[in-house]
Amino acid sequence: MKLKIPIYTSFIASILVIIFLFPKDGKFPHYIKSSEFLTVLWQFGIIGGISLLVGGLVICFFLHFFYLQKQIFAQKKDVFFSLLLLTFFVVLTEIAISYEFFNVYIIPYTIIPIVIRNFFDSRTAQTTYTITILICSLMVQSPLEFIILQTFACMVTIYALQDLTQRRQLIACSFYILLTYILIYFGLLLFQGNVFSNWDWSMLIYFGINFLLVMCAYPFIYILEKAFGYISNVTLIELSDINLPVLQQLSEKAPGTFQHSLQVSMLGTAAAVKVGANPQLIRTGALYHDIGKMENPLYFVENRLAGRNPHDELSLVESARIITRHVPDGVKIAEKHSIPSVIIQFIKTHHGKGKAKYFYNSFINQFPNEPVDESAFTYYSGENPDTKETAILMMADSVEAASRSLTDYSENSFRTLIDKIVDGQIADGLMENAPLTFKHIKEIKQVFLKRLLSVYHSRITYPEIVK
Repeated sequence: MKLKIPIYTSFIASILVIIFLFPKDGKFPHYIKSSEFLTVLWQFGIIGGISLLVGGLVICFFLHFFYLQKQIFAQKKDVFFSLLLLTFFVVLTEIAISYEFFNVYIIPYTIIPIVIRNFFDSRTAQTTYTITILICSLMVQSPLEFIILQTFACMVTIYALQDLTQRRQLIACSFYILLTYILIYFGLLLFQGNVFSNWDWSMLIYFGINFLLVMCAYPFIYILEKAFGYISNVTLIELSDINLPVLQQLSEKAPGTFQHSLQVSMLGTAAAVKVGANPQLIRTGALYHDIGKMENPLYFVENRLAGRNPHDELSLVESARIITRHVPDGVKIAEKHSIPSVIIQFIKTHHGKGKAKYFYNSFINQFPNEPVDESAFTYYSGENPDTKETAILMMADSVEAASRSLTDYSENSFRTLIDKIVDGQIADGLMENAPLTFKHIKEIKQVFLKRLLSVYHSRITYPEIVK
């Protein structure tokens, strides 16, 4: 595999060097020991050394994505976002050092791992933070002290804030960061043998301001989320509120579909925890995946009471067209209510490019000698799942719907049903883009089995009082 580093890698590195590290007004910054005896050659040597250091760090930044985060590397928006965050804090550090507007320890560098961990993962958060701190350390007066303090703060941030879903978590994390700064700073002073009377107590004020700025990460995340089209766990929790207008409409117009969505959410969440997917994302996606059924609720069996079946008045092709249309209808409803694209993807993929099997099989049985127009029975606007979450939802959706047709709620009956549904989806090629292994499939099946057995468990009959 040939490594292709984007051209803008070297360009960004050069820009960082020229803007933040190049001599200003003919003089080198204070952190570069200049002398009247330095020749032009030596000056260019210093500039070359800085260029190598910064350029090397930026290249390492891209290598991280290329080798360890290929999915993020494929999305140029994600790489640009991380690079923009890195550059923003480098610029902020340059302003603090060169113009002395404020102390560098006021800058809330820990916002970097908080934001990136919230949108991506801990590994990317730590790498981006480390590269940022190393570049900024070239500017400060005590680089070793700076690196040690920021490294400890990063580790505490990542460990303390595994999942940001509530404001109190961010407040608690901010307190941990403040405590870390104070303890490590005092540890450095003691290690260096500084006399107690010589300690710089103003650093506590800087750490306190840093603490207040870190707590501002909450609205900062919201702004970045809207600007770059990301979705955080906080937003997912807000979207899963069943009192939201679109979910209220679903519960009123298609109550059966709403109950089905809740059960799919339960199955998908349990499976996500087992295979390391995002359970909150599946929980929210499951609530919205069938909102398109609101357009024609009575054509779906879960919303129909005993009585007239509207499909009796239609041909099999017309019935299949109405059934498959709930996918594009759902996308339109979601876009109308400004539902994020990540959730809309669950609507598009929960049937993939599969077929409306009931009507497709019925057509073949009724007209065995006629050619079948497969496109008439296919979810033409669907997309096959390409993430763990969308793949799990597809399986949970089909298994939950099929389980309602059973009359025997034994373990063998459920196991046979789950194997038939999931293996059929794999055989139809609906899972070919999903990043799931055979081990994942086996674990998901086992979770579905346990959950369905718990839902359909038998109950004892309460005795009547004998008079």
